[in-house]
Amino acid sequence: MASKDAEKVNGNGKSKSNGKEQHPAKKRVGHARPGAVRETKEAKDAKAQRELGIIGPHGDMRLASAVIEGYSLELRDGDGYVGDAASRTAFRHMLDAWRKLFTSMAGKDPMGDKPTRELSKHRLDALLEKDGVAAQAIAAASEDYAMQLAHVVRCFLKHKTWRGVQRIIIGGGFHQSEVGSGAIARAAKILQAEKVPVELRTLRHHADEGGLIGWVHLAPPALLQSYDAILAVDIGGTNVRCGIVQTHLHRAPDMSLAEVVRREKWAHADDGPTCDGLVEGIVTMLEDLVAHAEKKKIRLAPYIGVACPGLVEEDGSLAGGTQNLPGNWESTRFHLPRDVCERLPHIGDGRTQVCLHNDAVVQGLSEMPFMQDVRHWAVLTVGTGLGNASYTNRVPQLSR
Repeated sequence: MASKDAEKVNGNGKSKSNGKEQHPAKKRVGHARPGAVRETKEAKDAKAQRELGIIGPHGDMRLASAVIEGYSLELRDGDGYVGDAASRTAFRHMLDAWRKLFTSMAGKDPMGDKPTRELSKHRLDALLEKDGVAAQAIAAASEDYAMQLAHVVRCFLKHKTWRGVQRIIIGGGFHQSEVGSGAIARAAKILQAEKVPVELRTLRHHADEGGLIGWVHLAPPALLQSYDAILAVDIGGTNVRCGIVQTHLHRAPDMSLAEVVRREKWAHADDGPTCDGLVEGIVTMLEDLVAHAEKKKIRLAPYIGVACPGLVEEDGSLAGGTQNLPGNWESTRFHLPRDVCERLPHIGDGRTQVCLHNDAVVQGLSEMPFMQDVRHWAVLTVGTGLGNASYTNRVPQLSR
């Protein structure tokens, strides 16, 4: 498990986070080599990646308009991690506890026969609207979650990469329900009452699209100028989303009008694929999207942005944080950008380029055009786990 801070490296080449040393990218050689030889090897690797269409640096921390201060922070809280208390999984545990209590008091389960984990957001919203015993259990769980989310925010604000954060975007799918949005609004009120100087906002894009749209702020600007759209992939522990992101760059140079014009979603957790099976499924979806773009005469750049959980190294390998993904994504034999390029070598008449970054980082970047009135901002993505990233704008348009 790992986290990443922007340019926080000590003299011996190990990055630091939360007071603990953490190793940078896993070495691809079995033993240490002289510096000159190592540099030659790295140069050869970079050339080979360019020939394959794999571009870098992957996981870039310094963008033209903002610095990514850090992401995938894993702050400790007693025996566990702070973020675990505000994940979607945590909310389900809270709801399950209240459900059992109300069942014991009422003599019957107010939510029916389905296990809590199988109750959809729509079902919970419907139960909340009925204002019965089930609604009381949901309201109690929402209050618990709001308090935990406020606690998590306070903990993150103490970290060096979050100091001075003025606004936090809450992403993931949790906020796209009455239950979730209500709990987040309640957490905002708790923080306000405690005079914590931070604003909570929810992601303006659909949760299935924010992690795709953010790629317009990571793709090479010169490439975007020459095409209408790019392909983007968002890999989560439960679902994979692929989409065509149209930039509308010439109508809005700040990318504020960027949109997903077509997307596909695969609940891969239901199928239990291997690493290779997941890549094959992603490439199949991408091929369908390429065909759609050709049919609609959308000029598609030969570029694919891939977002996934974990710590992304400059060479496109992953070093921690991938425990919710199928198989071993940190294996030296697995390299996602290369594997995608090998299966989909060309888009149109161009050689495919693939870039990899953390999913919370990308989802947060979808808000970039709307964060120009603050200097420091951050994102928390509520999903199977709790993703996080923080940013500093280089040239804010207004001071808050």
